[in-house]
Amino acid sequence: MQGKMAAGGHSEKWQNIGVSQGAEMAWFLFIDESGHDRKASPYEVLAGVAIQDRDLWNLINALHAAELRHFGRRYSSGSSELKGTKLLKSKVFHHAGLNTHVEESEIPRLARESLDDGAGADVRHFKALALAKLRYVKEVFDICARFRCRFFASIVETDAQSTSTDGLRKDYAYLFERFFYFLEDQRFHEHGIIVFDELEKSKSHLLIEQTHRYFKESAVGRQRSSLIVPEPFFVHSDLTTGVQIADLVAYCVSWGFRTNQMTKPFRAELSDFIEQIAALRYRTTRERNGNPDFQIWSFAHITDLRTRAERED
Repeated sequence: MQGKMAAGGHSEKWQNIGVSQGAEMAWFLFIDESGHDRKASPYEVLAGVAIQDRDLWNLINALHAAELRHFGRRYSSGSSELKGTKLLKSKVFHHAGLNTHVEESEIPRLARESLDDGAGADVRHFKALALAKLRYVKEVFDICARFRCRFFASIVETDAQSTSTDGLRKDYAYLFERFFYFLEDQRFHEHGIIVFDELEKSKSHLLIEQTHRYFKESAVGRQRSSLIVPEPFFVHSDLTTGVQIADLVAYCVSWGFRTNQMTKPFRAELSDFIEQIAALRYRTTRERNGNPDFQIWSFAHITDLRTRAERED
């Protein structure tokens, strides 16, 4: 694994080797959530970003370069995190539309000055920083498309009835299911590695225990462990680029992605980002109830978290 990632500067060469010799690759699924505090968010979203191991370092370098271009420095240096709540809140869009003139060439400098000395910022700094944030997010999703990333999401109604069992929650199971189908459809049946944003220690232990039981004790879990490594990794989101992308996806989906069955209010100013995100979903077909070509998307809308037995009971 480390050898493949270290060769990130030669991704084209690696691609040729992988195709010609059948070299085994893997996909990381970086996962984060949005709206689980059940406060203002219209939906609870568990989002995943799948990145192939050979592309990971090149993608990270591309995102770091984008930060420098838009903000004049690394926005995420120090304690600042590239989170949806900071980059895409309504106030950012308001500041981007302020009635003051800012030259294109000035935006990185003014954005950097605003980050370095927020107390001394004026209205031009506010506008420049807001424009830099919005343009950076757009480029994040452009870069994800360039590196063939795929987005996954479990979208849960905030009033969805919870399960009373101590098993893996349905939103996690649906995310693993979609990721498994994606891996299964790859040419070489590539393996998947799950990377979570670290939770409180007790919650992390509980999630590991539930994940282990899912992959060991359930029939579908045992099947999916053939491609998904059953032991998830936990990382700090402020130190892990992939989790920060998942956070942006989760935030945008909660506030902007809608299907005909999703009736909660949405923020129209996110529509351009939603278009980018929707294009990076994964669609496959599987046999369902006698239909051999039933369409399954990597985004699942969940209205009830109870098991089938609980619902029937």
